[in-house]
Amino acid sequence: MLTLDTLLATPWLLYIVVIFVSLCIGSFLNVVILRLPKIMQQDWRCQCEEFLELPEEQRKEEETVTLSKPASTCPSCGHKIRAWENIPVISYLVLRGKCASCKTGISPRYPIIEAITALFSVVTIFIIGPTEAALWALLLVWALIALTVIDFDTQLLPDSITLPLLWLGLVLNYFGVLTDFNGAFWGAVAGYLSLWSVYWLFKLVTGKEGMGHGDFKLLAALGAWLGWELLPAVILLSSVVGAVVGISLMVFRKHGREVPIPFGPYLAAAGLLCLWFGAEILAAWHGYLGV
Repeated sequence: MLTLDTLLATPWLLYIVVIFVSLCIGSFLNVVILRLPKIMQQDWRCQCEEFLELPEEQRKEEETVTLSKPASTCPSCGHKIRAWENIPVISYLVLRGKCASCKTGISPRYPIIEAITALFSVVTIFIIGPTEAALWALLLVWALIALTVIDFDTQLLPDSITLPLLWLGLVLNYFGVLTDFNGAFWGAVAGYLSLWSVYWLFKLVTGKEGMGHGDFKLLAALGAWLGWELLPAVILLSSVVGAVVGISLMVFRKHGREVPIPFGPYLAAAGLLCLWFGAEILAAWHGYLGV
């Protein structure tokens, strides 16, 4: 029987298992990315209807969306996706990127997300090493991928992902999985309060909201996973990348200044880099300070 110890002691087998599992996770993340914002919108609408005390006949009726229902179908012809058509990456290649029924093109984003999920998972195991800590770190990687794409699409960072991620980081680091609990606790506190303070300062000065509350929670979650010492690196890296991308969009794509740019993807990218290279970043920082 294959045990965790055997798996960790056999790197080639570990990588095969990680690739297979992460491809399947990537397929699931596609569902989460597509459906979770719809689920949130349905919940908000129902809450508004209840608050306004609308009679039943005036309430909008539509099929309830969950992560498991309704079954996946082609948006063009309604063809129900069969199991063999839903194999990560492979089905897309076999079908040549088209629906098996109506031959309408399938977005390449689906296999790209699946492949990126597998790639980032393998890189995480390779850099951190074949340890239980690396396997737990995969949960952070997968959550960051989902949050990145959702924020790009909708400018939302769902509480149903960020808050469990925050608590899971604290629980894991209570046992010292990635850092000590003291660092994780103050990382969560400092992560939330730092962006919360920037948000209110910007709002008091300009009268506008510079970022969403989801950004506070995401940085708090990263602090809970990585510890408070890496928070300055996360903030600096995300700010630099966000500024470069924002300026580039305005210059080359005529992206108006009034059009908001999601900050979550840059936080997620910075968090991923600090997960992979946190020790090197801290060593360089301590060397610069002469500590």
